[in-house]
Amino acid sequence: MFPEQIDQQPAEYVRTLGTVFARFGADTQDSGNISYGVDAAGTRYFVKTAGDPRNAEPSLDFPARGELLRTAARLATSVEHPLLPTFHGLIESPGGPLLVYAWRDGEHLGTSRESRDDPTTAYQRFRALPAEEISAALDQLFDLHAELTDAGWVEGDFYDGALLYDFAERQLTVVDLDSYVHGPYRNTMGRMFGASRLMAPEEFSLGAPIDDRTTAFVLARTALIFLADGTLDRSTFRSTTPQYAVLQEATTTRFPSYRAFHTAWLTACAHQPGPPVERHHDDGA
Repeated sequence: MFPEQIDQQPAEYVRTLGTVFARFGADTQDSGNISYGVDAAGTRYFVKTAGDPRNAEPSLDFPARGELLRTAARLATSVEHPLLPTFHGLIESPGGPLLVYAWRDGEHLGTSRESRDDPTTAYQRFRALPAEEISAALDQLFDLHAELTDAGWVEGDFYDGALLYDFAERQLTVVDLDSYVHGPYRNTMGRMFGASRLMAPEEFSLGAPIDDRTTAFVLARTALIFLADGTLDRSTFRSTTPQYAVLQEATTTRFPSYRAFHTAWLTACAHQPGPPVERHHDDGA
């Protein structure tokens, strides 16, 4: 349905697809990207662009933003998972690339530092869910990253703002994996992009190796902000002792690989009532 290349500017092309019912720009995020929700004859899509080439306020300039979108397209074509929206392709245009995904309902779990304690935010409403429901979502999130790791992808700039949750359907969605890198890499920035409360020590250290051990640390920290108070204070952790022990090891002595972390988590989950979530396998359908 979607071409590989167009002669129009992204905003103009988006309007030709159908009714634009949502727009996400500088008022909702600071990446410089501009994204749209579009209803095309009853089918809803999420279209992401590199934004205004003249916008110099974001940390990354327009060409760099475009390259991250192309990275996101490579990731989306290499891994399929229930947590990832269906990817409909990358379109090159005179105004940079456009990514087209299926629309997913849900509320962003990320929120500003000033609003983080507000009980009405999606962030706090998710944290207030029963521990079993949060653990089920984390199982899926960890499973997705097992598939990403197997495909060679390493975490970059992951935080709770990359998560949508549909409270009615109990459906987690993961978005904005543009900064993931294919293969281990070195920290060339010092303090890398990301949320400090989730980041691994090596993401603050110039020249440090970034690999799947980093992915394990960041995912474990994510679990701690949702199942506890973001610390290793055992009294605040709302799930099982085996799960706590896995998250503690992942963020202190560290697991040697993401696979080791994920295996330990699945083993810990087996101590709960009911079977652990099975690993997703793409059957090619």
